[in-house]
Amino acid sequence: MTLEESLAKLKAKIEGSMPQENVAIMHQATKDLETSGIGESILKVGDKAPEFLLPNQEGKMISSKELLQKGDLIITFYRGVWCPYCNLDLGNLKRYKSQFEAQNATMLSISPQLEKQNKQIVERQRLNFDLLSDTENKIAAQFGLRWTMKDPLKSLYKDAFKINLPNYNGDDSWTLPIPARFIIGTDGVIKYVEYSIDYTKRPNPDVLVEALKAI
Repeated sequence: MTLEESLAKLKAKIEGSMPQENVAIMHQATKDLETSGIGESILKVGDKAPEFLLPNQEGKMISSKELLQKGDLIITFYRGVWCPYCNLDLGNLKRYKSQFEAQNATMLSISPQLEKQNKQIVERQRLNFDLLSDTENKIAAQFGLRWTMKDPLKSLYKDAFKINLPNYNGDDSWTLPIPARFIIGTDGVIKYVEYSIDYTKRPNPDVLVEALKAI
């Protein structure tokens, strides 16, 4: 089963078990985000990628500049430990690490979560790559991915789902990144981009392997 098929199956299960008015709120929020034009702000192939220095799940500072001295860099933006779609995505990505490394590329993920939250999911899913903490989605914003959750979706998350983002992220901005993957070349230039404004959909990582071969 491909990642896309697994995500579709997960969505059917989750949305089939909740009140339809909640599903409607979620779908409308995704539609509003899609029509907001945020896709136009996301960095594109040929753009210079922002440099970053962020702590991983163990508190070790990871430098994009240093990693790019060793080879290409694959970055995936992750919403949080509370998102089952993101967790499925990360768990699937780890299976491709050896293929990425065979192309001399390093993979890592960036999340607005606190380090302890990132460590939790790394240990739970036995991830074989770093998960970095991006406070207030500052780096995500530089990539054009940051958006702010507003009512009625915000209240739905907080009251119905008991997902209080400040508890996970350590700030009260209620911002999240759009799920996205970037391949950055050793020259610091973006070579490949994909993003999913609809967070329930992600392409299979095979496309990353093929993109690396084409660089």
